[in-house]
Amino acid sequence: MSNFQNTFVAEEIYDDTQPAGENPDDGVTASLADWIVEFDVSPYLSEPFREAWHLVQEYHLILAVILVGMGYGLGRLLKSIIHKLLERFRKSWKSELDYEIAHYLTSPIHQTVFTFFLIVALATLEFPGAIEQFLIKVCITALLVFWGRAWFRATSVIMQALEAERHRFHLFQPRTVPLYEMGIKLLLFGLFIYLFFIVWGIDATAWVASAGIIGIAVGFAARDTIANLISGVSIVADAPYKIGDYIVLDTGERGVVSSLGIRSTRLVTRDDVEVSIPNAVIGTAKIINESGGPWVRHRVKLPIGVAYDSDIDKVIDTLLEIAAQNERIVDQPEARVRIREFADNSINLDFMGWIRRPADRGLTIHELSLEVIKRFREEHITIPFPQRDLYVKTVEEKEIPVPAEAEKPLSET
Repeated sequence: MSNFQNTFVAEEIYDDTQPAGENPDDGVTASLADWIVEFDVSPYLSEPFREAWHLVQEYHLILAVILVGMGYGLGRLLKSIIHKLLERFRKSWKSELDYEIAHYLTSPIHQTVFTFFLIVALATLEFPGAIEQFLIKVCITALLVFWGRAWFRATSVIMQALEAERHRFHLFQPRTVPLYEMGIKLLLFGLFIYLFFIVWGIDATAWVASAGIIGIAVGFAARDTIANLISGVSIVADAPYKIGDYIVLDTGERGVVSSLGIRSTRLVTRDDVEVSIPNAVIGTAKIINESGGPWVRHRVKLPIGVAYDSDIDKVIDTLLEIAAQNERIVDQPEARVRIREFADNSINLDFMGWIRRPADRGLTIHELSLEVIKRFREEHITIPFPQRDLYVKTVEEKEIPVPAEAEKPLSET
């Protein structure tokens, strides 16, 4: 038996004396490392190479370095082969996003090969059981990080691809894709945390129980915040409005949506003041979106009353001419005039037009009002106002006869 074989048998005897669970030979990597150390190719080598091989078998550090180099070289070779295959089939794919998805999902393969050889190399160095297990766990954790990063990037690209195909997948719209992407990434994060616990031998049950207790306590303490978050998710999914829309709430708030967050929605009022409204309030409120409808424009409405003796056709034509002359009123949709009410003193109309920017609403109403007053005076169209006639009747003074008893002095009575 050669010196190497004697050494190997001695190592086996030493390993059998180690406690269970700390034996570095336990597991596939340790068995593979033992096979590499035990494998003897010297009969097939010439004399110079035979001596070199015995030297490698005797000094395991040299073997570990060779294994690490082999792992790095094979990993780079495999990466190059995969890259060439992706480039070869790149033209046959439907879009560039398909190539990016495949690139991100295959990028950690060479890192996986290198990590595997690194773990085998660590097993050949015969570290004490605890140190070896720690180093192997560190390598596997790094591998989880590589794959986790690749899947996170691939998720973003997949969501972009689904958004680009939103005519086929109606659930994936620009307003809902960020929500789906965040949900998938949270699931992936939870999965990799669970795998991390398994690698390091951490009991996840205790952590889950602790997280449940903490979650209940946080839920009671931050129930308003949680309600806002849930309402924010509903608003993002339902999309009753978007950034730039002019909305009116039944609580009285109105303005242009400047920010749509998970916790709150921000409006810019006509006074250029930004108001932050909790999503829980908006979630239960009646919302009037004045920017909605078939046209992405912002409506301006001006109530007007005219006298009953006015020529109503002339009134409508005059108002439409005023709208056509105002540079802020767009051509599509066309301005319109509608009769709304026969009031006590007037025929009430709604003069409506559409503008491009909601910030011009106040100024547009001001300009239209001035022009209506001027043109109505020129066209002799009366804008009535409530009137009351007061009739005062003068009554002649008459002498009221006084009884004789009332004229007697008090002393005589």
